[in-house]
Order: sequence, then C-alpha cells, then structure tokens
Amino acid sequence: MPAPEIPDPQIAAPEVQPTADGSLTAHSARYGQSYGSRFGAVSQARQVFVEGSGTHLHPSPRILEVGFGLGQNFRATLAVTAGRPLHYLAYEFDPVPATLLRDVATSDPLAAHPAWAALLEVWNENRGQPVQLEQPGVYVDIRLEDVTLAALPRNWASAVYLDGFSPDVNPEVWSPEFLGRLADALQAGGVLVTYSAAGHVRRGLQAAGLSVERRPGPLGKREVLRAVKRLP
Repeated sequence: MPAPEIPDPQIAAPEVQPTADGSLTAHSARYGQSYGSRFGAVSQARQVFVEGSGTHLHPSPRILEVGFGLGQNFRATLAVTAGRPLHYLAYEFDPVPATLLRDVATSDPLAAHPAWAALLEVWNENRGQPVQLEQPGVYVDIRLEDVTLAALPRNWASAVYLDGFSPDVNPEVWSPEFLGRLADALQAGGVLVTYSAAGHVRRGLQAAGLSVERRPGPLGKREVLRAVKRLP
C-alpha cells in the first residue's frame, strides 16, 4: 500500500472557514480550494451526496467515498441512517489532523454522535495510519492511500461519493479509466454522485456504462451529476 503523502512543511495547514448555512469547512493551501462549498458545506453534503444517492432511504447502505476530507459527508450520512446498518469505506491520500476534524465539526449536531467521537479518538491515536472502527450499526474503514492505485471492491457499494478536489487540480480521480473502476465498485442499481457537472466527467461516466443525469445543484452550483448502474 502506498504510504500517505508526507505533509510539506512549506504548505500552510488548512484554515477553518464559515459557510453560508452556518457549517464550517476549511481551505486547502495545497489545492487552492475549499473542502466543502462556501455556500453551505452541510447543505452540499446532504443534497448532493446523501439524498442525491438515495442513501437516506436505503435499508443497508454501503458507501464508497473518494476523498474523506473533513468527514462532512460521513457525518451527513450518519444523520440519516440511524437504526440501519451502515458500512462506510473511504479513501483519503492527504489526511488532515484530528484537531481540524474536531474544529470543523463544532457547529454540527452530529459532532456528539458516538461513531464520530470514536473516529476522532482513533484518528488521533493512529496519527496517519488507516482507521477501522465498529460502533453499533456503523462500520467504518478509512484507507489512507492513493485511491487510484487501490484495489477497489467490485459490485459492493450502494453509493459512491465522488468528492475529490476539482478536475482542474486533482485530475487523476476524474479520469475515464478511474471512473470505470468506480462503476465496477457499484452494486447493480447503485448510484454514483458528484458535485462536478463537467462534460468530460459526464462522458466518462457514460462510457463506463452508467446512466447519467444532470440534477439541480445546491446553492452556488447550477447542476450536479447522478449516475446509476443499470440492473442486469
């Protein structure tokens, strides 16, 4: 497994920023972009990823996330899956410190969720090592590696959250080849969702055999993409 990238001491630590819906995000100096929408980090997580994928209605969701980032999508998923088993597999190549995860969640009611609290504890103790934990009904596996080189599970995910930094600065996770691998990771009927509506991303998903639709985006985003793996 490739080791996580060693932080460059010349790159400033991400700065916490407020967003329009009252939630917090952070700005990455490495990529020159924010982890979540400045128009509303929680709103984007809920509308684009959780509701857009139908995870809030799924009886036993299995999530594969590209770009764990600040854990916003994970917390938004926890908010709607109580009482249903949740399996959450995420890949993050450039993990942030546990202190930043804690800071950006201070305005989020889910900061007190036992699974989030346990994740922070393990994240802090592991200090740059993969995170695996099990709480009642919640199974979490966060792999700190380059997802483009990882052996992704096939026909596993009920939903893929494609939430890497934009194609302009992080093109590897938006390539046709990698989109094809994400399509292979989906169960039949599974859904891939992303905030990007770029034409080349849409075409890459279509070339992977997914049925792709443009959907209205959250505030500040005209359109997003939703792609479904057809039933056999």
